[in-house]
Amino acid sequence: MTNEEIGRELVDLANTDRSLDAVDKLYAQDIVSIEGPGAALQQRIEGFADVRAKSVWWYENHETHSSKAMGPFCGHREDQFAVLFEMDVTNKPSGERTQITEVGLYTVADGQIVQEEFLYQMG
Repeated sequence: MTNEEIGRELVDLANTDRSLDAVDKLYAQDIVSIEGPGAALQQRIEGFADVRAKSVWWYENHETHSSKAMGPFCGHREDQFAVLFEMDVTNKPSGERTQITEVGLYTVADGQIVQEEFLYQMG
């Protein structure tokens, strides 16, 4: 699959509440996940099991009211694409409701996602 095809599948799965299926199907065993500054999570996680566990933690600890993935956005690099995410979630432990807009920048090698990096709107 091309990076655009992988991106389209990731967006389609995210928009049908199947983001964990995207991890299972599209992520490499040596995946690296990087969170932006100020994230409540560890900033760098390596390896499929730990990255998947991060995703499971997110869904277990947040009630999703709405979520939309847009893209993929492809540029001149054949190994990357970006996805814009908009989410309205409530953190279950704190009860705090938040609207989140973030960009996921994905790097692809050998038909799998090898890195995801989340960029947040600051200020």
